[in-house]
Amino acid sequence: MLAVSNKVATEKEERPNGIPQHVAVIMDGNGRWAKQRSLPRHAGHRSGVSAVRRTVEHAAKRGVAVLTLFAFSSENWRRPQDEVGRLMKLFLEALQREVDELHRNNVRLRFIGARQQLNEGLLAKIDAAEARTSANTGLILNIAVAYGGRWDIVEAARELAGMVANNEISIADIDEDRFAAALALSGLPDPDLLIRTGGEQRISNFLLWHLAYSELWFCDRLWPDFGPAEFDQAIAFFAQRQRRYGHTGDQVGAA
Repeated sequence: MLAVSNKVATEKEERPNGIPQHVAVIMDGNGRWAKQRSLPRHAGHRSGVSAVRRTVEHAAKRGVAVLTLFAFSSENWRRPQDEVGRLMKLFLEALQREVDELHRNNVRLRFIGARQQLNEGLLAKIDAAEARTSANTGLILNIAVAYGGRWDIVEAARELAGMVANNEISIADIDEDRFAAALALSGLPDPDLLIRTGGEQRISNFLLWHLAYSELWFCDRLWPDFGPAEFDQAIAFFAQRQRRYGHTGDQVGAA
């Protein structure tokens, strides 16, 4: 991997080189990739781990500061128990195998999602990985596991409601900034670019609050086949976009 140190901005800003500061990825198509090859679904998930490694390396190389990967949604618990069990085992194996290299390359690893739904063994590895890489100053890698955008918003609402009930804040204190601070990606900029592989064109309950002004790039490539060429295509698409945040094009052009 390539070690890169990135400064994460706290406000919306365009990066002069056209590189998105924060990229989010819905990694779709593992099962279909395996089916096309007459392989079991878990073979597709294992091949998807290699695509994760390629994407993390290339994101760091291109100067992306934050990368957020949608690994397992809150709805994925509905899948057959055998598949869920294999996925949890794969997460555990990947953590054991990859954390040393991520740490050597200055990557800070964070996990977002409903941790109480994960087994103790995986939770222990997650906690250890976060602690070990917490002081790293390079790419911030967020892994969304047992995560859903609606869950995230409801959890933030509960936290703020509790603060109001305890007289820590008043209802009038709740604005967009305070609400965002209660979400799972607190302290990080919203994604500038969302990439979804596999041909589907929806966001599937991922980062519902945070994607309000993200540029969306969809590709037909199944996740195990996704690589630097496709990542660069997404960045080239992003570089051509005019991000207006409610302003007119003329206003943005004159700024």
